[in-house]
Amino acid sequence: MAREYARTDRVGQQIQKEIATILMREVKDPRLSMTTVSAVEVTRDLAYAKIFVTFFDDDSDKIKSSVEVLNEAEGYIRSLLAKRLRARIMPHLRFVYDQSMAEGVRMSALVDRAVASDKHLMDETNQAQNSDQQEDDVLEQGDK
Repeated sequence: MAREYARTDRVGQQIQKEIATILMREVKDPRLSMTTVSAVEVTRDLAYAKIFVTFFDDDSDKIKSSVEVLNEAEGYIRSLLAKRLRARIMPHLRFVYDQSMAEGVRMSALVDRAVASDKHLMDETNQAQNSDQQEDDVLEQGDK
C-alpha cells in the first residue's frame, strides 16, 4: 500500500517548521523582521531545498535585500537545522520570495473593485428605471 505522503513532502514540512522557528528565535538580523516561511520544496534526492518566504513589508528593495540576507546566512541556518533534524543528508538551502500572497491580495482587491463597480452600475440602472416608472405613472394619471 502506497503511503499518503511522499518522503520529500514530509521532510519539506519538517524543514518548513524548523526554519520558521529558527528565523523567529535564532536569527537576530533587523533586516529580517516579520519573515514567514510559506512553503518548502525538496528535491527527490534531498540535496536541495527551496524555501519560499514572505515578508510583512511590500517594498521591493527591502524584499530583495532580505532574500539576499537569508541566502548569505544559508550556512548558519543550515547548521542550526542540522542540529534539530536527524537526517543523513542536510539539503542546501535556497531562499526565494513567495509572490503568491501579494498576488492573492492584489487579485482580491481587483475582485472587490469590480464588485463595487458592478453594484454602482446596478444602482444607477435601478434609479434610472425607477425614475422612468415614475414618469410613466405621472403620464398615465395625466391622461385620466
